[in-house]
Amino acid sequence: MHTELTPQQKASQAAFRAFVDAEIIPHASRFDREESTPKNIIEKLAKRGFMGAVLPKEFGGVGMDTITFGLLNEEIGRGCSSLRSLLTVHCMVAHAICKWGSKSQKAYWLPKLASGEVIAAFALSEPNVGSDAKSVETTASPADESYILNGQKKWITYGQIADIFLVFAQCEGKPSAFLVEKNSPGLAIKPIFGMLGVRASMLAELHLHNCRISQDNLVGRLGFGFSYVAASALDYGRYSVACGCIGIAQACLEACIRYTSERKQFGVYLKEHQLIRQMITEMIVNVKAARLLCYHAGYLKDIGNPKSIVETAIAKYYASTVATKIANDAVQIHGGNGCSSEYPVQRYLRDAKIMEIIEGSTQIQQITIAESGYQEYFQLLTA
Repeated sequence: MHTELTPQQKASQAAFRAFVDAEIIPHASRFDREESTPKNIIEKLAKRGFMGAVLPKEFGGVGMDTITFGLLNEEIGRGCSSLRSLLTVHCMVAHAICKWGSKSQKAYWLPKLASGEVIAAFALSEPNVGSDAKSVETTASPADESYILNGQKKWITYGQIADIFLVFAQCEGKPSAFLVEKNSPGLAIKPIFGMLGVRASMLAELHLHNCRISQDNLVGRLGFGFSYVAASALDYGRYSVACGCIGIAQACLEACIRYTSERKQFGVYLKEHQLIRQMITEMIVNVKAARLLCYHAGYLKDIGNPKSIVETAIAKYYASTVATKIANDAVQIHGGNGCSSEYPVQRYLRDAKIMEIIEGSTQIQQITIAESGYQEYFQLLTA
Protein backbone atom coordinates (compact mmCIF):
# COMPACT_ATOMS: atom_id res chain seq x y z
CA MET A 1 0.00 0.00 0.00
CA HIS A 2 1.21 3.50 -0.87
CA THR A 3 0.60 6.01 1.90
CA GLU A 4 1.00 8.96 -0.46
CA LEU A 5 -2.11 10.37 -2.07
CA THR A 6 -2.38 10.26 -5.84
CA PRO A 7 -2.24 13.54 -7.77
CA GLN A 8 -6.00 13.33 -8.31
CA GLN A 9 -6.63 12.77 -4.60
CA LYS A 10 -4.38 15.71 -3.71
CA ALA A 11 -6.27 17.92 -6.15
CA SER A 12 -9.60 16.83 -4.67
CA GLN A 13 -8.30 17.46 -1.16
CA ALA A 14 -7.24 20.99 -2.10
CA ALA A 15 -10.63 21.68 -3.67
CA PHE A 16 -12.45 20.34 -0.61
CA ARG A 17 -10.34 22.50 1.71
CA ALA A 18 -10.95 25.64 -0.34
CA PHE A 19 -14.70 24.99 -0.29
CA VAL A 20 -14.72 24.46 3.47
CA ASP A 21 -12.62 27.58 4.13
CA ALA A 22 -14.90 29.75 2.00
CA GLU A 23 -18.36 28.32 2.59
CA ILE A 24 -18.44 26.50 5.93
CA ILE A 25 -15.92 27.76 8.49
CA PRO A 26 -17.14 31.39 8.50
CA HIS A 27 -20.65 30.20 9.40
CA ALA A 28 -20.12 27.05 11.49
CA SER A 29 -20.36 28.73 14.89
CA ARG A 30 -23.66 30.33 13.87
CA PHE A 31 -25.01 26.95 12.77
CA ASP A 32 -24.05 25.64 16.22
CA ARG A 33 -25.75 28.50 18.07
CA GLU A 34 -28.93 28.31 16.00
CA GLU A 35 -28.97 24.48 16.12
CA SER A 36 -29.84 24.41 12.46
CA THR A 37 -28.28 23.88 9.05
CA PRO A 38 -29.43 26.40 6.42
CA LYS A 39 -30.88 24.99 3.24
CA ASN A 40 -28.49 26.95 1.07
CA ILE A 41 -25.37 25.24 2.46
CA ILE A 42 -26.89 21.82 1.76
CA GLU A 43 -27.63 22.98 -1.77
CA LYS A 44 -23.96 23.94 -2.14
CA LEU A 45 -22.93 20.43 -1.07
CA ALA A 46 -25.35 18.96 -3.59
CA LYS A 47 -24.19 21.26 -6.39
CA ARG A 48 -20.66 19.94 -6.00
CA GLY A 49 -21.84 16.33 -6.11
CA PHE A 50 -20.98 15.61 -2.48
CA MET A 51 -24.41 14.12 -1.72
CA GLY A 52 -23.74 11.45 -4.32
CA ALA A 53 -20.11 10.91 -3.36
CA VAL A 54 -20.37 7.14 -2.82
CA LEU A 55 -22.83 6.40 -5.64
CA PRO A 56 -21.82 5.08 -9.07
CA LYS A 57 -21.98 7.46 -12.01
CA GLU A 58 -24.75 5.37 -13.58
CA PHE A 59 -27.07 6.67 -10.85
CA GLY A 60 -25.84 10.25 -11.08
CA GLY A 61 -23.20 9.89 -8.39
CA VAL A 62 -19.56 10.88 -8.39
CA GLY A 63 -18.17 7.41 -7.78
CA MET A 64 -15.41 8.60 -5.44
CA ASP A 65 -12.83 6.09 -4.32
CA THR A 66 -12.98 5.46 -0.59
CA ILE A 67 -9.89 7.47 0.32
CA THR A 68 -11.18 10.51 -1.58
CA PHE A 69 -14.49 10.13 0.24
CA GLY A 70 -12.50 10.09 3.47
CA LEU A 71 -10.69 13.28 2.48
CA LEU A 72 -14.06 14.92 1.86
CA ASN A 73 -15.27 13.90 5.31
CA GLU A 74 -12.06 15.12 6.92
CA GLU A 75 -12.30 18.55 5.36
CA ILE A 76 -16.01 19.03 6.04
CA GLY A 77 -15.43 17.73 9.58
CA ARG A 78 -12.69 20.34 9.97
CA GLY A 79 -15.28 23.00 9.23
CA CYS A 80 -18.48 21.70 10.81
CA SER A 81 -19.09 18.27 12.32
CA SER A 82 -22.85 18.68 12.01
CA LEU A 83 -22.64 19.15 8.26
CA ARG A 84 -20.28 16.19 8.04
CA SER A 85 -22.93 14.17 9.89
CA LEU A 86 -25.38 14.95 7.09
CA LEU A 87 -22.91 13.56 4.59
CA THR A 88 -22.49 10.48 6.77
CA VAL A 89 -26.12 9.47 7.23
CA HIS A 90 -27.20 10.47 3.72
CA CYS A 91 -24.42 8.39 2.16
CA MET A 92 -25.11 5.48 4.54
CA VAL A 93 -28.66 5.24 3.24
CA ALA A 94 -27.55 5.71 -0.37
CA HIS A 95 -24.94 2.97 0.08
CA ALA A 96 -27.51 0.62 1.65
CA ILE A 97 -29.99 1.09 -1.20
CA CYS A 98 -27.23 0.73 -3.80
CA LYS A 99 -26.06 -2.56 -2.26
CA TRP A 100 -29.29 -4.13 -1.01
CA GLY A 101 -32.15 -2.29 -2.71
CA SER A 102 -34.36 -3.68 -5.47
CA LYS A 103 -33.93 -2.54 -9.07
CA SER A 104 -36.94 -0.25 -8.76
CA GLN A 105 -35.67 1.24 -5.47
CA LYS A 106 -32.28 1.93 -7.04
CA ALA A 107 -33.76 3.43 -10.20
CA TYR A 108 -36.15 5.71 -8.30
CA TRP A 109 -34.20 6.77 -5.21
CA LEU A 110 -30.50 6.79 -6.10
CA PRO A 111 -30.61 9.61 -8.71
CA LYS A 112 -32.63 11.72 -6.27
CA LEU A 113 -30.18 11.02 -3.45
CA ALA A 114 -27.19 11.71 -5.68
CA SER A 115 -28.53 15.10 -6.74
CA GLY A 116 -29.57 16.11 -3.24
CA GLU A 117 -33.19 16.45 -4.36
CA VAL A 118 -33.98 13.99 -1.56
CA ILE A 119 -32.32 13.99 1.89
CA ALA A 120 -32.01 10.62 3.63
CA ALA A 121 -31.67 9.73 7.31
CA PHE A 122 -30.70 6.51 9.08
CA ALA A 123 -33.25 5.42 11.71
CA LEU A 124 -31.85 2.65 13.91
CA SER A 125 -31.51 4.00 17.48
CA GLU A 126 -34.47 3.94 19.86
CA PRO A 127 -35.16 5.18 23.40
CA ASN A 128 -34.29 1.73 24.80
CA VAL A 129 -31.91 0.55 22.10
CA GLY A 130 -28.50 1.96 21.18
CA SER A 131 -25.48 -0.33 20.98
CA ASP A 132 -27.68 -3.46 21.13
CA ALA A 133 -29.05 -2.68 17.69
CA LYS A 134 -30.34 -6.19 17.00
CA SER A 135 -32.90 -5.70 19.75
CA VAL A 136 -34.89 -2.90 18.12
CA GLU A 137 -38.41 -2.73 19.51
CA THR A 138 -40.10 -1.10 16.52
CA THR A 139 -42.32 -3.65 14.76
CA ALA A 140 -43.46 -4.14 11.18
CA SER A 141 -46.55 -6.26 10.52
CA PRO A 142 -47.55 -7.52 7.05
CA ALA A 143 -51.02 -6.34 5.99
CA ASP A 144 -52.32 -6.95 2.46
CA GLU A 145 -49.81 -5.23 0.16
CA SER A 146 -48.39 -3.16 3.01
CA TYR A 147 -46.38 -3.18 6.21
CA ILE A 148 -47.70 -1.49 9.35
CA LEU A 149 -44.93 0.02 11.49
CA ASN A 150 -45.23 0.85 15.18
CA GLY A 151 -42.52 2.17 17.45
CA GLN A 152 -40.22 5.07 18.18
CA LYS A 153 -36.81 6.10 16.87
CA LYS A 154 -34.52 8.58 18.62
CA TRP A 155 -31.39 10.63 17.92
CA ILE A 156 -32.06 10.56 14.17
CA THR A 157 -29.50 12.83 12.52
CA TYR A 158 -31.14 15.39 10.22
CA GLY A 159 -34.48 13.75 10.97
CA GLN A 160 -36.06 17.21 11.05
CA ILE A 161 -35.54 17.74 7.33
CA ALA A 162 -35.08 14.25 5.86
CA ASP A 163 -37.38 13.24 3.01
CA ILE A 164 -36.86 9.52 3.48
CA PHE A 165 -35.78 7.31 6.38
CA LEU A 166 -34.14 3.90 6.42
CA VAL A 167 -36.07 2.42 9.35
CA PHE A 168 -35.15 -0.82 11.11
CA ALA A 169 -37.91 -2.92 12.68
CA GLN A 170 -38.73 -6.44 13.80
CA CYS A 171 -41.00 -8.22 11.32
CA GLU A 172 -42.23 -11.51 12.73
CA GLY A 173 -39.08 -11.65 14.84
CA LYS A 174 -36.75 -10.88 11.95
CA PRO A 175 -34.80 -7.58 11.99
CA SER A 176 -35.60 -5.89 8.69
CA ALA A 177 -35.07 -2.58 6.92
CA PHE A 178 -37.73 -0.38 5.33
CA LEU A 179 -37.86 2.90 3.43
CA VAL A 180 -40.32 5.30 5.05
CA GLU A 181 -41.12 8.63 3.41
CA LYS A 182 -41.65 11.66 5.62
CA ASN A 183 -45.28 12.07 4.51
CA SER A 184 -46.22 8.45 5.28
CA PRO A 185 -49.51 8.20 7.20
CA GLY A 186 -48.84 7.51 10.86
CA LEU A 187 -45.35 9.05 10.98
CA ALA A 188 -44.81 12.00 13.33
CA ILE A 189 -41.48 13.83 13.62
CA LYS A 190 -40.45 15.64 16.82
CA PRO A 191 -37.31 17.87 16.84
CA ILE A 192 -34.63 17.39 19.50
CA PHE A 193 -32.70 20.40 20.81
CA GLY A 194 -30.12 21.14 23.51
CA MET A 195 -27.55 18.47 22.71
CA LEU A 196 -23.95 18.66 23.92
CA GLY A 197 -22.42 18.67 20.46
CA VAL A 198 -23.14 18.56 16.73
CA ARG A 199 -25.99 20.90 17.57
CA ALA A 200 -26.73 21.84 13.98
CA SER A 201 -27.42 18.23 12.96
CA MET A 202 -31.16 18.76 13.41
CA LEU A 203 -31.87 15.61 15.43
CA ALA A 204 -35.39 14.24 15.68
CA GLU A 205 -37.54 11.53 17.20
CA LEU A 206 -39.71 9.47 14.89
CA HIS A 207 -43.06 8.26 16.21
CA LEU A 208 -44.58 5.51 14.10
CA HIS A 209 -48.22 4.78 14.93
CA ASN A 210 -49.81 2.33 12.53
CA CYS A 211 -47.56 3.81 9.85
CA ARG A 212 -48.47 2.16 6.58
CA ILE A 213 -45.91 1.68 3.82
CA SER A 214 -45.87 -0.39 0.64
CA GLN A 215 -44.39 -3.89 0.70
CA ASP A 216 -42.12 -2.60 -2.07
CA ASN A 217 -40.36 -0.48 0.57
CA LEU A 218 -38.68 -3.50 2.15
CA VAL A 219 -34.91 -3.24 1.57
CA GLY A 220 -33.35 -6.63 0.89
CA ARG A 221 -35.21 -9.52 2.51
CA LEU A 222 -36.91 -10.04 5.84
CA GLY A 223 -34.19 -10.77 8.39
CA PHE A 224 -31.54 -8.89 6.41
CA GLY A 225 -32.02 -5.72 8.45
CA PHE A 226 -29.10 -5.83 10.83
CA SER A 227 -26.59 -8.43 9.63
CA TYR A 228 -26.60 -7.12 6.06
CA VAL A 229 -28.27 -3.74 5.51
CA ALA A 230 -27.36 -2.02 8.79
CA ALA A 231 -23.95 -3.66 9.09
CA SER A 232 -22.76 -2.51 5.67
CA ALA A 233 -24.17 1.00 6.18
CA LEU A 234 -22.64 1.34 9.64
CA ASP A 235 -19.26 0.24 8.31
CA TYR A 236 -19.31 3.17 5.89
CA GLY A 237 -20.65 5.40 8.63
CA ARG A 238 -17.77 4.52 10.94
CA TYR A 239 -15.29 5.32 8.21
CA SER A 240 -16.96 8.67 7.58
CA VAL A 241 -16.95 9.50 11.29
CA ALA A 242 -13.33 8.42 11.71
CA CYS A 243 -12.25 10.73 8.90
CA GLY A 244 -14.43 13.50 10.32
CA CYS A 245 -12.62 13.10 13.64
CA ILE A 246 -9.33 13.80 11.90
CA GLY A 247 -10.95 16.99 10.64
CA ILE A 248 -11.83 18.02 14.20
CA ALA A 249 -8.31 17.22 15.39
CA GLN A 250 -6.76 19.11 12.48
CA ALA A 251 -8.95 22.13 13.21
CA CYS A 252 -7.78 22.05 16.85
CA LEU A 253 -4.16 21.81 15.80
CA GLU A 254 -4.45 24.73 13.40
CA ALA A 255 -6.28 26.82 16.01
CA CYS A 256 -3.55 26.13 18.55
CA ILE A 257 -0.71 26.90 16.14
CA ARG A 258 -2.38 30.23 15.38
CA TYR A 259 -3.21 31.07 19.01
CA THR A 260 0.19 30.17 20.47
CA SER A 261 1.90 32.24 17.77
CA GLU A 262 -0.12 35.33 18.66
CA ARG A 263 -0.59 35.25 22.44
CA LYS A 264 2.16 36.09 24.92
CA GLN A 265 2.52 35.03 28.55
CA PHE A 266 5.52 35.80 30.77
CA GLY A 267 6.95 37.99 28.05
CA VAL A 268 7.15 35.37 25.27
CA TYR A 269 4.75 33.77 22.83
CA LEU A 270 3.02 30.68 24.14
CA LYS A 271 4.69 28.57 21.46
CA GLU A 272 8.05 29.23 23.15
CA HIS A 273 6.96 27.44 26.33
CA GLN A 274 8.26 23.88 26.50
CA LEU A 275 5.05 22.30 27.80
CA ILE A 276 3.05 23.95 25.03
CA ARG A 277 5.46 22.52 22.48
CA GLN A 278 4.98 19.09 24.04
CA MET A 279 1.19 19.37 23.66
CA ILE A 280 1.51 20.54 20.05
CA THR A 281 3.91 17.65 19.32
CA GLU A 282 1.41 15.11 20.63
CA MET A 283 -1.33 16.70 18.52
CA ILE A 284 0.77 16.48 15.35
CA VAL A 285 1.72 12.85 15.93
CA ASN A 286 -1.81 11.74 16.81
CA VAL A 287 -3.35 13.50 13.82
CA LYS A 288 -0.88 11.86 11.46
CA ALA A 289 -1.36 8.43 13.04
CA ALA A 290 -5.15 8.66 12.85
CA ARG A 291 -4.98 9.82 9.24
CA LEU A 292 -2.80 6.86 8.25
CA LEU A 293 -5.21 4.43 9.93
CA CYS A 294 -8.04 5.92 7.87
CA TYR A 295 -6.00 5.76 4.67
CA HIS A 296 -5.29 2.09 5.37
CA ALA A 297 -8.95 1.27 6.05
CA GLY A 298 -9.99 3.13 2.90
CA TYR A 299 -7.41 1.30 0.81
CA LEU A 300 -8.64 -2.07 2.06
CA LYS A 301 -12.22 -1.12 1.20
CA ASP A 302 -11.21 -0.15 -2.32
CA ILE A 303 -9.52 -3.50 -2.97
CA GLY A 304 -12.37 -5.44 -1.35
CA ASN A 305 -10.32 -6.85 1.53
CA PRO A 306 -12.63 -8.22 4.28
CA LYS A 307 -10.15 -7.00 6.91
CA SER A 308 -11.38 -3.48 6.10
CA ILE A 309 -14.23 -3.89 8.60
CA VAL A 310 -12.03 -4.36 11.67
CA GLU A 311 -9.48 -1.85 10.34
CA THR A 312 -12.30 0.68 10.07
CA ALA A 313 -13.25 -0.07 13.68
CA ILE A 314 -9.61 0.52 14.70
CA ALA A 315 -9.54 3.80 12.77
CA LYS A 316 -12.81 4.96 14.28
CA TYR A 317 -11.74 4.02 17.80
CA TYR A 318 -8.37 5.74 17.57
CA ALA A 319 -9.49 8.81 15.65
CA SER A 320 -12.45 9.52 17.94
CA THR A 321 -10.50 9.09 21.18
CA VAL A 322 -7.55 11.20 20.05
CA ALA A 323 -9.90 13.87 18.67
CA THR A 324 -11.38 14.23 22.15
CA LYS A 325 -7.92 14.39 23.73
CA ILE A 326 -6.66 16.91 21.20
CA ALA A 327 -9.78 19.06 21.58
CA ASN A 328 -9.44 18.95 25.36
CA ASP A 329 -5.81 20.07 25.09
CA ALA A 330 -6.82 22.80 22.64
CA VAL A 331 -9.25 24.23 25.16
CA GLN A 332 -6.55 24.02 27.85
CA ILE A 333 -4.07 25.90 25.67
CA HIS A 334 -6.65 28.62 25.00
CA GLY A 335 -7.34 28.95 28.74
CA GLY A 336 -10.38 31.06 29.54
CA ASN A 337 -10.76 31.92 25.87
CA GLY A 338 -11.14 28.23 25.15
CA CYS A 339 -14.34 28.18 27.17
CA SER A 340 -15.80 31.12 25.28
CA SER A 341 -18.08 30.91 22.25
CA GLU A 342 -15.81 33.51 20.63
CA TYR A 343 -13.32 30.71 19.96
CA PRO A 344 -14.27 27.49 18.11
CA VAL A 345 -12.23 25.08 20.24
CA GLN A 346 -15.05 24.70 22.76
CA ARG A 347 -17.28 23.55 19.88
CA TYR A 348 -14.61 21.15 18.70
CA LEU A 349 -14.48 19.58 22.17
CA ARG A 350 -18.25 19.19 22.38
CA ASP A 351 -18.40 17.72 18.89
CA ALA A 352 -15.46 15.38 19.49
CA LYS A 353 -17.16 13.81 22.49
CA ILE A 354 -20.18 12.95 20.36
CA MET A 355 -17.87 11.14 17.93
CA GLU A 356 -16.97 8.65 20.68
CA ILE A 357 -20.63 7.66 20.90
CA ILE A 358 -22.11 7.63 17.40
CA GLU A 359 -21.74 4.84 14.81
CA GLY A 360 -20.60 2.46 17.53
CA SER A 361 -19.33 3.74 20.87
CA THR A 362 -15.71 3.57 21.95
CA GLN A 363 -16.52 0.50 24.05
CA ILE A 364 -18.25 -1.29 21.16
CA GLN A 365 -15.20 -0.68 18.98
CA GLN A 366 -12.97 -2.07 21.74
CA ILE A 367 -15.05 -5.25 21.84
CA THR A 368 -14.85 -5.63 18.06
CA ILE A 369 -11.11 -4.98 17.96
CA ALA A 370 -10.35 -7.30 20.88
CA GLU A 371 -12.37 -10.18 19.41
CA SER A 372 -10.58 -9.82 16.08
CA GLY A 373 -7.22 -9.50 17.80
CA TYR A 374 -7.70 -12.64 19.86
CA GLN A 375 -8.56 -14.61 16.71
CA GLU A 376 -5.67 -13.21 14.70
CA TYR A 377 -2.93 -13.50 17.31
CA PHE A 378 -4.10 -16.82 18.76
CA GLN A 379 -3.70 -18.31 15.29
CA LEU A 380 -0.18 -16.90 15.10
CA LEU A 381 0.73 -18.28 18.51
CA THR A 382 -0.65 -21.75 17.78
CA ALA A 383 0.62 -22.05 14.20
